[in-house]
Amino acid sequence: MPISLSARLGTTVVVLGSLVACAGMSTSKDGAAPKDDMTFFVTSRPGPNGSDLGGLAGADRFCQTLATEAGAGRHTWRAYLSAQAAGGAAPVNARDRIGRGPWRNAKGVVIATDVAQLHGQNNINKQTALTERGELVNGGGDTPNMHDILTGSQPDGTAIAGNVDSTCGNWTKSGDGSAMVGHHDRRGLDESVPAKSWNSSHLSRGCSLPALISTGGNGRLYCFAAD
Repeated sequence: MPISLSARLGTTVVVLGSLVACAGMSTSKDGAAPKDDMTFFVTSRPGPNGSDLGGLAGADRFCQTLATEAGAGRHTWRAYLSAQAAGGAAPVNARDRIGRGPWRNAKGVVIATDVAQLHGQNNINKQTALTERGELVNGGGDTPNMHDILTGSQPDGTAIAGNVDSTCGNWTKSGDGSAMVGHHDRRGLDESVPAKSWNSSHLSRGCSLPALISTGGNGRLYCFAAD
């Protein structure tokens, strides 16, 4: 029996509708392909209040939000931040919070295979330390320079002991204080090891966003998928 014109049109509509639905499922909010295999990024923007991120939990939520916006929300995201001992609480090491690796940027480039390599000969530099959107972050020589990334950590990824505030009050201060930062572009004022450190270069001048900017940063974080 011949198929009527209306039936053929109805079938076409259903097929087209299915294709549109599938296309919608394969894109993120900004229209880019989802980055399900992305497990590392530098935040594309600072938190809302300088170094006051709402503690480690608030920083983790920030990473999770940006990852979700980029289409990588199925992972459990953690901010690469340490916390100092305070109020009877033990210190927290950034290296212990981020899973086992390997970690890949938004373009699929591996920046480290495991925690040991991450804190040794890793592949973090200006070309690989991309945002969740796959964008470069300004470094030394760019205007403005934004290469200071908040970490609060020693080179081995552990918390910094002593009375010097190196975490802006464990990420709850937006005024006085200081935070240890690293250089995502591995560049500094000289050729010393700290100047080229991705996670432990120098202390910031303060905890507010203007203070972080004046030091050479923008209040950005490293985010890692911990699962």
